[in-house]
Amino acid sequence: MSRLRRYWAELAVTAAVLAGTLLTALDDGAKPPRHAALGWVLTALCCAALFLRRRYPMGVAGFALVCCAVYYPLTDPDGLVLLAFAYALFNAAAAGRIRGAALLVAAAMAGVAAGEIGSRTGRHVDNFAFFLMTGWFVALVAGGAVAHYRAEAERTKEAEARARATDERLRIARELHDVLGHHLALINVQAGAALHRRDPGQATEALGAIKDASKTALQELRATLGMLRQADRPSLARVSELAESVGASGLTVRTEIDGDARDLPPEVEHVAFRVVQEALTNVAKHAGAKTVVVRLGYGDGELSVQVDDDGRGGTAPPGNGIRGMAERARALGGEVTAAPRAGGGYRVHARLPVR
Repeated sequence: MSRLRRYWAELAVTAAVLAGTLLTALDDGAKPPRHAALGWVLTALCCAALFLRRRYPMGVAGFALVCCAVYYPLTDPDGLVLLAFAYALFNAAAAGRIRGAALLVAAAMAGVAAGEIGSRTGRHVDNFAFFLMTGWFVALVAGGAVAHYRAEAERTKEAEARARATDERLRIARELHDVLGHHLALINVQAGAALHRRDPGQATEALGAIKDASKTALQELRATLGMLRQADRPSLARVSELAESVGASGLTVRTEIDGDARDLPPEVEHVAFRVVQEALTNVAKHAGAKTVVVRLGYGDGELSVQVDDDGRGGTAPPGNGIRGMAERARALGGEVTAAPRAGGGYRVHARLPVR
């Protein structure tokens, strides 16, 4: 049943060609046939070739034209093999072989014209029929071209939809990583400190920091979910909150501003905030630093975000954090570099164009 559905068009054309040819043969029963066996063989071959049209659209159309070129001058009855060629022509154009299909039309009509000129038994196709046939073939190629471009537009639309869905999944993944990763890292650091501190007062202080970090994490998660519903995005105005949350783990965080601070496009502030957040998270988790300096530079055409620490430096372990920062910056036409500092420690620097 599935094969019938797959080849229903080919079967329909084959049935029409065979039925029409058979009716023509019965109607001309009194006329002695010429090379009837050859005619039926050509008809069968032409119809059989249609079942290969998906794999070889131009080959099938060219073969059908050859069958017609042999069939009509040499055989009887005057059947409907031309219908198979018309279908193959439309299919070739619909498969994107528009120029090739047009060349086949030109070849077919040139063959008809040459046959009429060289005929010794008078004309078989008058001027009206010739122009009608030409118009029919041109219309078939045009219709196939329209079908091709419509299908291409649908495929492009589907590809763009898939690309947008992939970009959205990546964006959500980056958001959740940035939001949860930062605060969970702080909770992990404070929990480790609480386990190793014998002074109950210090342990209580660490537990309080864990409570604050988990509360902030929940708030950030709600804000992120709201952002995914087109709510407000994080901005640089909240960098002080990041500094305060990291400072609770024992780090000294200093914020410096170069240039005149001003409101920036929301997408730029969002990316800058996430760069600072991820950089501070990495410092808290890996650097073993005591001091971190966050420097925001407001230039005429760009925003510079630089995070320096005085930790152990060295090569950063591969992970999603730095890759996520780089992807965010590239989406805006900027860049992120992350490398050890010459005097010790580590530096993350982002350059974000402001349009």
